Order: sequence, then structure tokens, then C-alpha cells
Amino acid sequence: MAVGDVFKALADPTRRIILDELAQRDGQSLFELCSRLVMQHGSTSSRQAVSQHLAVLEDAGLVLSRREGRTKIHSLNTEPLREITERWPL
Repeated sequence: MAVGDVFKALADPTRRIILDELAQRDGQSLFELCSRLVMQHGSTSSRQAVSQHLAVLEDAGLVLSRREGRTKIHSLNTEPLREITERWPL
């Protein structure tokens, strides 16, 4: 995983909102995330668009997923952020 992938993933406001939602309530399905984005943020992103955002976040290591039956559950992974803060400590 490259640090550039993390920064690229964080550059998009919708992806940051998805991370915020997972920070508030970890372990959500695509359906749950889409519902929360609409209800909490008035998002008009399609289910496919949210799925693509999740793929970018997964590629950057910021989201982990696991299967529960036919449902894919998404969880926040803050390890890549920790690596960045350790690289440039204050």
C-alpha cells in the first residue's frame, strides 16, 4: 500500500463521509451505508457509485471487508492513517 493511495482516497469528500459513517457505526453493508448517506447527508450517490468509492477505500487499506453470507460487511481500518502520522511526527 502506498501513502499516495491513502491521500487519493481521502481527497474525495464522499469517501471521507463514508469513513465518518464507518467511524460512527463500524461493520455496515453497502445497503446500510447508502441509506445512511441519504438520510444523514442528503447524498444522491447511486449504490454503484458508493460501491466504487468503497473499492478505492479498500485499495488504500482504509476499509476492510468480510463476507457474512451474501452480504459484504465494511469496517474502518485506521492503520494507514497511523502509518502517516508516525512518518511525520509532530
